This record gives sequence, structure tokens and C-alpha cells, in this order.
Amino acid sequence: MAVLSGLEPKEVFYYFEELTKIPHESGNTKAISDYVVSFAREKGLEYYQDENNNVILIKEASAGLETKEPVIIQGHLDMVCAKDADVTIDFAKDALPLTVEDGFVTCKGTTLGGDDGIAVAYGLALLADDSLKHPRLEAVFTVDEEIGLLGAEKIDVSMLKGRLMLNIDSDEDGIFLASCAGGMTAVCELPVNRIPAEGACMRLVVDGLQGGHSGGDIHKERGNAGKLMARALTEIKKTTKFHLAGFTGGLQDNAIPARAEAIIYVPEEAVKTVKKAISAVDKVIRKEYASSDANICVRVTETDAELLRITSGSSETASDLPGTAPTAMLDTASGEKVLFFLRNMPNGIQHMSMDIAGLVETSLNAGIYRLQPEKFSVTFSIRSSSSTRKEEVKERLSSFMEFLGGQMQVSGSYPAWEFQKNSPLREKLFSVYEKLFGEKPELQAIHAGLECGIFTSKIPKLDCVSFGPENLDIHTPKERLNIASVEKYWKLLRSFLSEEY
Repeated sequence: MAVLSGLEPKEVFYYFEELTKIPHESGNTKAISDYVVSFAREKGLEYYQDENNNVILIKEASAGLETKEPVIIQGHLDMVCAKDADVTIDFAKDALPLTVEDGFVTCKGTTLGGDDGIAVAYGLALLADDSLKHPRLEAVFTVDEEIGLLGAEKIDVSMLKGRLMLNIDSDEDGIFLASCAGGMTAVCELPVNRIPAEGACMRLVVDGLQGGHSGGDIHKERGNAGKLMARALTEIKKTTKFHLAGFTGGLQDNAIPARAEAIIYVPEEAVKTVKKAISAVDKVIRKEYASSDANICVRVTETDAELLRITSGSSETASDLPGTAPTAMLDTASGEKVLFFLRNMPNGIQHMSMDIAGLVETSLNAGIYRLQPEKFSVTFSIRSSSSTRKEEVKERLSSFMEFLGGQMQVSGSYPAWEFQKNSPLREKLFSVYEKLFGEKPELQAIHAGLECGIFTSKIPKLDCVSFGPENLDIHTPKERLNIASVEKYWKLLRSFLSEEY
């Protein structure tokens, strides 16, 4: 029995559940791309699938609507995979553990993939509905959006006739987006040297944080587990010498890390001192983050170095992390550089918009931390609605790394989606919304990245709007999709396309 079979709209939730059975983490999208292609073949639709697994499906206009402007329905196939520490799942092959609770579709301890599986489900349901009267529909499903909008950057759109695009990759009910930040991924690497370990081996853990989206949640002052781990290490340094042997945290550059772990060696006689220091810093951090991260915890235990692996099966720790070498610790100079890097690297909000009240203009998020045998790396997501300030942050971070004797590599740069004052598409969509629901939607700009910026640079005179049903706590195991909101936006899509409003 399908978990979502009793929900409405049943055709949307049918396809959504089918998608959750197929692994589709960023970088692993072949299977879900092939599923969409199989759908197109079964329905007799024109389709295009490229070597990157991007897919475009085309359905010609219904009789009588051939002269109407084609409409592009757009979303992405990949999802962020994260889980709670006590959940066992292989995201590369297992179906997601769906459940329905209190009017929401969610998963038991994992991300749901409503970002952006719901867009794909809407698109497939629209294309499958032969009773719907519609203009030419062009469904564009990209890959690897979550790791830098990589699919949108590479996709060929020459076959598209549409100049009206509905991007279904937003998650607040009643809020429509007309602008977003551009961004890039920056990987900073610092070379390190190791020496044979000696002393007592201790394991530090920072967890219980909310995490969240590095664009949509960056202004909420949620703790970054890697930065807080550096703070804990600094407190230890005030009381005794130590050597760092392992450090890991985060899985995605665009997710605020909710957990970090570190392995240190200290003199045997300093074990009690370290425990006392961590107990003190735990109390301070709990108080500081009581509002944003109520369950935050900093703890330390003695451990057996020979049996140790820097893993716990948590959502924020890679189970196959290479080369942590807990029996070889960093020498003093390397450890000091790593700690200096962590304590002083820029992170979080850099500039607020002077034009739109409350909008973050420029930020960066340290999302992935890895200490490997010969290097320490941190991967950042840099965002800005100002192209010059995006470059300025990149150059500042690069100079910082150069000063420390490290290096930085940049990838996945994508443009901002600039606000269009005149948008016939937006006006029509708002009119439909208001007639259907008796209220005006709210127009906003966001700091998160959307593929609209890339598509407006690829398609001349493209008019876009981004919206979607309510989907809470995306990129975290608490992600949940509002069932009533899904039905609401299904009605909006059908009414807008058929002009039955």
C-alpha cells in the first residue's frame, strides 16, 4: 500500500511518492533522470536527455490553445540527503521512509526531498493529465542544483519556445519570488604535517544544532557546528597544550552544519582539565544559542585511538571519511594554522541590502569541514545579489588562504536573478491567485540561489516567477511538506494554464 495514496491531489502525490523510491542525491541523478525519460516514452511526449541527466519534456498545446504563449514548468531532480544520527539508510539505494503526520508529508529521520521533488511531481502530473486544457508545456528538470546549479549551467535550451517560466522551487505559501542571489562554491585547502600521536586521545562533539539552508536561514543566527568546534578548541588551548588529529563536519556547502567532531591528543594529566573546560564552554554556548539552537550540546570523552573512526552515523558525518589517521596528530605549527583559520575565516552575513529591507545581500557559509592526512579543507557557499560584492568576498577569502600558505578553488559560479519591474507573467499569475483564494500574494526577493538567474541569461526576454507549496525545514531531517498547500498550488497551476478562473 502506497503511503500517500489517500492524499489529494492524488496524481501529484502519486508521482511524488514514486520519486522518493528512487535515489536522487546531488551527483547521483541518473536513475531519476531515466525515470522521467521512461514517463515521457510511455506518454508519447517529445523529450531531451543530456549527458548530465538534465531532462526536457514537451507536450504540444491543447486544441484551441495553439496560439497561446508556451509555458515552461521548471524544477530540479536532485535533493539534499541528511539524516538523524540514529537512522540507518543508504541514500544511494534505499527509498525514503515516508510518513504522514498532522497534515504534512515527512520522513522518519531523513530529509524528504520536497525540495524539489514537488516541482517534478507537479510537472509530471500536468503532462499526464489529458483532460487539462493548456498551451504548449515545456517541463525542464535540471540536476545538481543543490551543489551549485550545475545542471542549469550546462543544459541546452535551444529547443524551448517558451518565454514564460514557472520555477517551482520556493517553499513559503503565499510568497512569490522575483529576484535571487548569485553565488559560487569555494574550496579552501590548507596543507598540514603529521607526527606520531602521543598522550590521551579525546573525542569532541558539537551537535544538536538546527542547521538549515545557507541562503534562506543564514539570517537566523543559527550556530555553525564547525565554527563552534573551533571555539571549543580555543577554550582547551587556554588551559593546556593539545594536538588536533581529526576534524569533520557538514555534508553540503549550502547547508549550515548541525554537527562537528574532532579528535585531539592532550597530556595524560590534562584530561580532567579538558573536561572541565568543555563543560564550561557548553554552558556558555547553550545560553548564547538558547533561542536559535535550543538543543545544542558540546561534549568530550576519552576514546581508544586504535579503534577510533571519526564517524557516528550522523547526518553530518561521512561514514567513509578518508584518511583521518587518528593515530597521527598534527604538528604544532599545522594545528595552530588550522585553528587560526577556523577562528578568523569569514562566515555568515557580510552585507545587508540597502534597497530591500531585511534582505541579506552578501553572505558565505562554511558548510563542509574535512581534516585529511595532508590537508585541512573547508568548503564555502558564497552568495550575493551584487556581482561585485560576490567577487570581493571571493578575493578576500583567497587572500586569507594565500596568507596562511593555502589555496582556494572556485566552481559553480552562477548569476543573480535581477528584479524585473514589469512582468506580465507575474501580473497574470497574481490575478489568478487573487481570484481563486481571495487574497493578494506577497512579492519578495531572497538571498538563496535559484536557477532563474541562469535561465534568464540563457533565454532572451524570459519572464519568470518562482513559487511553491509550504515546505518547512528543508535540507534537514525535519523537512515536511504541507499537504493542503500542495493542493492549493495544484489548483493555481491548473487554473493558470487553462485560464479557468
